Amino acid sequence: MITRTLTRVLLAAVIAVAAVDAARAQCITNFCPPPPFSPPGGPASPGGPGPSHHNGGWYIVGAVVLVVVGWAVGNRIFSTDTPGPGPDASPSPSPGPPPGLGTAPPQVSQGPAPGGGGGGGGGGGTGGGTASPLRTGFNLPPAGETRFVEDEVLADSAAANAGEIAARHGITCFETVRVRLTGRTLHRCRRDRDQTVVEMIRALSVERQIAGAQPIYRYETIQSAGSNDTAEQYAPEKLGAVEAHRLATGSRVTVAVIDSGVDPTHPDLAGAIAGSYDAASAERPHSHGTGMAGAIASRGTVMGIAPGANLLTVRAFSANSGSAEGTTLTIIKGLDWAAEKGARVVNMSFAGPPDPRLRDALAKANAKGMVLIAAAGNAGPTSPPLYPAADPSVIAVTATDASDALFSGANRGRYIAVAAPGVDILVPAPDAGYQLTTGTSVAAAEVSGVVALLIERNPRLTPKDVRRILMRTAKHLGPRGSEREFGAGLVNALQAVTAAK
Repeated sequence: MITRTLTRVLLAAVIAVAAVDAARAQCITNFCPPPPFSPPGGPASPGGPGPSHHNGGWYIVGAVVLVVVGWAVGNRIFSTDTPGPGPDASPSPSPGPPPGLGTAPPQVSQGPAPGGGGGGGGGGGTGGGTASPLRTGFNLPPAGETRFVEDEVLADSAAANAGEIAARHGITCFETVRVRLTGRTLHRCRRDRDQTVVEMIRALSVERQIAGAQPIYRYETIQSAGSNDTAEQYAPEKLGAVEAHRLATGSRVTVAVIDSGVDPTHPDLAGAIAGSYDAASAERPHSHGTGMAGAIASRGTVMGIAPGANLLTVRAFSANSGSAEGTTLTIIKGLDWAAEKGARVVNMSFAGPPDPRLRDALAKANAKGMVLIAAAGNAGPTSPPLYPAADPSVIAVTATDASDALFSGANRGRYIAVAAPGVDILVPAPDAGYQLTTGTSVAAAEVSGVVALLIERNPRLTPKDVRRILMRTAKHLGPRGSEREFGAGLVNALQAVTAAK
C-alpha cells in the first residue's frame, strides 16, 4: 500500500514538472506578455538585465499543478485499475436501512440504551455469531446469556397489522401491551416452527413496520431462609426508624411493590394495601412478596419501616420450583400500572440481566419523579452487575447483618448506593404466618420504607434529591475504598428524614 502511494506521488511530480517546462517553452516562443513596468531603481527595468520575474511565477504555477495532479493521482482519478481493498483494507459496510424507533446508547456499558439501541449480534453462542449488524432497536442476547424465554420474543411495533407481519416469518403474536410510560406497543410473540430467538429477531428486523425486537428476559426474586430462629427485630433500630417515626411514618405516600403475590389478609398488612394488579398468572400468595410488603409497611407484630404507607402490590412473578420468576413484559406491565396509579416509590426485590425495554421504562419512570429501589443481588462477590439495581435510574441496596458486616452472598460493584439490614430479618408470611429472610431483597424493601418517610416529610423531593440524602446521611462502613461493598454505608432513617425537611 505504501509502495503504491509513493509511486503515485512520484508520477504526479514528473507530470507536474513536465507541464511547467512545456508552459515555459511556450511562453518563450510565443505567448508571454511583456513584463509590467518597474519604476526606476527597482529590481528590474523594462528590457533590462537581471533575474526574470517569469521564473518565480512559473514555479508557483508548477507547485499548484504538482498539488492538483498529486491529489488526482492519489485518488486514482487517472487510474484505469478497478478499485478494490488491499491486503490491509477493511471492506466498507454497505448502507443499512434507516433505524427503527429506538434510541442509541450508553449499554450497557451495562447493556443497550433506553429504547433498545444497538442491535448487533454477539460473538457466538446465543449472541448470533458475526452476522451483519441489525437495525437500531433489534437486540440479540449477549453471547453466553441464557436467562430468557427460549421460544418467544418481544416485538416493538405500533402497526395495526403487526401480527400479520410476524406471521410471514412463522411467528405468532398472542399478547399486545400498550405501555403508557414509554409510548410503545409491545407484542409477545411465539415461534410456530423450529427457530431460535436469534433467528426470530433477525427475521423481524427486515420488516420496516417492526421498530425492534429482543428476547423476553427472566428475573428472579432473591431471598434465602433465615438461620436464627430466635432473631429479634433489629432492623428498625439499626436504621433509626423508631426515632424517625416521630417525624414521619410514610403516611399518604404510595409505594409500589413489584414482586410475587402478596397475602392481603395478613393481620400485619390490614389497611396497608391500596390496590393490587396481576401482571402474571393468578395463584396463591407467595412468601417473597408478602415478606417484602411487610418489611415496608407492616403494622402489627412486625414493625415495618413505613407503617403509614399505602401499598400498591403488583404480581409480576409466578411461582416456579419454589422461587418466583417474572419476565420483561410482566415487570414493565406492573411498572406502567404503578405509574398510572401515582406511585412515588417502587420496590424491586429481584434481579436478572440487562434489558433495553425495561431500561427505557425505568428511565421514563425516574423522569416522572418515581424513586426506584432495587436489590443489588445475592450472586456473590464475583457476579457481574445485576439488573435493575445496576441501572443508572435505580438506587441499588446491599445487605448487612446485626454487626454491620456485609452479607456474604451480596453482589459487589460501583453501582451499589447504600446498605440496610438483610440477614435474619423477621417479616410476615402468607396465611397469617411469619418468616426469617436473608438477602438484599429485604434490605431494598427497608430502604423503600425509608424513602416513603422522606417523601412524607418533603413531597417535593426528586429521585436525585432522595439518592443524595440517603448517601450523604448514611453511616460509613468498612475501611476506605469499601464503597464497592457497602456503597455510601448503612442508611440512617432519622438523619435522612431530618435532612429531607
